[in-house]
Amino acid sequence: MKRMVFALGCTAVLLLNPSSVRLQQPSSAQKPIDHGGKIETKYDGFNFETVMRLRKMKVNCDGFKDKFKDACVSIEVIMHLPGQQLNYVKTVTLQVVFDNKDWVHFHGPDQRELVVVTDTETMKLGRMSPVSTNTPGSWDTKVEVLEIKLPYKTFKKIAHAQHAEMQVGRSAVELRFKNLLALKDLDNRVLTTENNAQVK
Repeated sequence: MKRMVFALGCTAVLLLNPSSVRLQQPSSAQKPIDHGGKIETKYDGFNFETVMRLRKMKVNCDGFKDKFKDACVSIEVIMHLPGQQLNYVKTVTLQVVFDNKDWVHFHGPDQRELVVVTDTETMKLGRMSPVSTNTPGSWDTKVEVLEIKLPYKTFKKIAHAQHAEMQVGRSAVELRFKNLLALKDLDNRVLTTENNAQVK
């Protein structure tokens, strides 16, 4: 009889306290960050690297501070991680995309210097290079893509800034809050000790 009472008592405790048998979610599981950007991770077997990419994301469509109206600027960021791992970033490619409904103001070689201003620092990052988006034999006058390779340390400064503004030649634009959120989200997917500490 005592054994039956003991068994019934244990059953009642479990029924009244379901959390005691519920599997706990890993502490690192978090809701996706709502920044509107699309981030993907793929292994590139041809170049023997893992690629983490923030797909083309609009920054501003109100023209630039150099008075070119009806223009949009977007960014795309590609992280290059050697081999099949997510712990070490070799370089980061930053692309700045200029779109215009009619024609785009192309930046000449002397107008491609990239400067980024964050909360407390002005970073002169060097000359950007044009990227061809055309099919052979065609010429697109509505889109210009410029890119530059950055050290990972420099990218982290931009991604974790409270405020950031980019200038290419005379074209200057301020990154929106959601742009910075997307950059930070991209960086937080790298499994460094520092990023793991921020997640906890």
